[in-house]
Amino acid sequence: KVEEVLTDGRRIITFRNGTKKEISADKRMTMISFFNGDIKKIMPDQQVIYYYADAQTTHTVYPDGLEVLQFPNNQIEKHYPDGTKEIMFPDHTVKCLYSDGLKETFFPDGTVVKVEKNGDKIVVFSNGQKEIHTVQFKRREYPDGTVKTVYCNGRQETKYSTGRIRIKDKEGNIILDKK
Repeated sequence: KVEEVLTDGRRIITFRNGTKKEISADKRMTMISFFNGDIKKIMPDQQVIYYYADAQTTHTVYPDGLEVLQFPNNQIEKHYPDGTKEIMFPDHTVKCLYSDGLKETFFPDGTVVKVEKNGDKIVVFSNGQKEIHTVQFKRREYPDGTVKTVYCNGRQETKYSTGRIRIKDKEGNIILDKK
């Protein structure tokens, strides 16, 4: 290896394979330029920034354990110390994956999708409608209070805000229509 000390106090160490390590005069910042184009910076606050040249991806690790990955398509992922992951897609959709198994996705139009650990899904639409999907049924709740449920056996039940109840069998035949 070859070591240089510059007039401003910086030190540059060049290794045989072409990797260069630059240490600031105050020794608080280090930058390593690898032979493959990758760059690693260790900042004064101990933040570590690693740039992967081939993937054009930046991986930053903060002193508190937060990790942030920035991809060339503008996708950003945040990995929190508690195991939570937050992914921001280029279209501004945000997906949160929690350590307890819950998944939430926030779409730009205001729609929110929650998927529980057991697979139950709740979709809240920006127009106020809500859908619930379970193994037993799929239900749509409307802002006016109407609730339509389709059970796994095909039976459909609609409860209107007026109090009317209509039940259909799996073939769509009305078996009850109570007004």
